[in-house]
Amino acid sequence: MILKTFKFKKIKSTNDTAIKKIKEGIDNGIVISLEQTKGRGQYGKLWISKKGNLFVTIFYKIKNHSKIRNLTKKNFKLLINIIQFFLKQKVKIKLPNDIIVNKKKLCGVLHETIFFKNSRYLIMGMGININNSPRLNNYPTTFMNKYLKKKIGINEIFRKIKNEFELYLNDNSW
Repeated sequence: MILKTFKFKKIKSTNDTAIKKIKEGIDNGIVISLEQTKGRGQYGKLWISKKGNLFVTIFYKIKNHSKIRNLTKKNFKLLINIIQFFLKQKVKIKLPNDIIVNKKKLCGVLHETIFFKNSRYLIMGMGININNSPRLNNYPTTFMNKYLKKKIGINEIFRKIKNEFELYLNDNSW
């Protein structure tokens, strides 16, 4: 499966844009933005989207009998493998929706499902701290380029995410 790419410089929310694309009749795709003004996290919490980081949402139609829990586990595992490709540090999941390095938040993930025209869709939004990280009360954060001698750019990580998810979605086991 090839994920149709929708690129933006500034957007309210990559997940909301993905939902809009589904309602326009697009079955799968990937939304990327360099900035989000109304990103959201788990339970509708505000997601702080600092410029210089990567905000991306992948969406695709899933089989109605697919177990969401299994799909989200696979998505998390794939994202960890992608991040681990760039970093030497150990990358871990902090449930319910964070990816951490050295006990600090590197990435937040928001999975959502919607039904539209008798089909079910999985939407996976990711905010990956690449060049900086927000200051959160009582929650240490970090960013990828802090750990790298040769800095990586947003486009390099985006291409890796897109390629790996296309390979995964071509497997048809979801």
